[in-house]
Amino acid sequence: MTKLIVFTDLHMVPEGTSIIGLDPFQRLSAGIAHVNRYHPDADRVIVMGDLAHQADRPSYERLKGLLDQLVAPLAITIGNHDRRDIVLDVFPDVAQDEDGFVQQAIDFPDCRVVILDTLFAPPYDYPRSHAGFLCTRRLAWLDRQLETAGDLPVLLFMHHPPHATGFTGMDMMRLINEVDFYDVVKRHGNVLHIFAGHVHRTISGSSRGIPFSVFKSPVHQQPMPFDAPDASLSVDEPAAYGIAVMTDTGILVHTEDYEIAVREAAVA
Repeated sequence: MTKLIVFTDLHMVPEGTSIIGLDPFQRLSAGIAHVNRYHPDADRVIVMGDLAHQADRPSYERLKGLLDQLVAPLAITIGNHDRRDIVLDVFPDVAQDEDGFVQQAIDFPDCRVVILDTLFAPPYDYPRSHAGFLCTRRLAWLDRQLETAGDLPVLLFMHHPPHATGFTGMDMMRLINEVDFYDVVKRHGNVLHIFAGHVHRTISGSSRGIPFSVFKSPVHQQPMPFDAPDASLSVDEPAAYGIAVMTDTGILVHTEDYEIAVREAAVA
């Protein structure tokens, strides 16, 4: 049974800096140590974007040193806080499609994993490019991966949720061509689950009949009020990563709040 570990929204910063008083390096380092201890058998660790907070080279280089410590093999895509050119320079082994987008398809015995690049840039025209977008070339690539999956169910991984999640500010920056995306997805009928990040909350549900999971960040989280228009508001809540395990009848999805999970267990 394929086991996948999922990190999203790492928001690495240069040494000596922090985000709302939190150290992304320390929090991710603890997460990697937790994965290496409890999930060394993972078939892949998937990182779903926002690798660095300000898309600067020192942060990417700092991040690479941490990700190189993972026992399980790594797969990366990017988010709205990233710069595609710098990521590809600092991470030369990151997979690209034929058009240079940071996306790939990986086949396991029981599923096909498709990792999408939803960065709406260049140009890096903020706040416009904080939204997600899949151009015609990326949609055509996705169409081919779904068409050629054969009997394998498909798991989609992408930074931007392709539908509203209920948070006013973040929903203005979701995948803006969600109708085009779902037209491709529904055409084939083989997508078992969609995974996303971007919102910094644990969210699950379904859209257009397809289940989805959104995972929290290892660093800062989205405050809970749904109607907050400011998407930059953040709170200090436990860091987390996701776990997805294929089964004979479908898929299991867990969230591991690893900062509090390290406490010793006791009989209740």
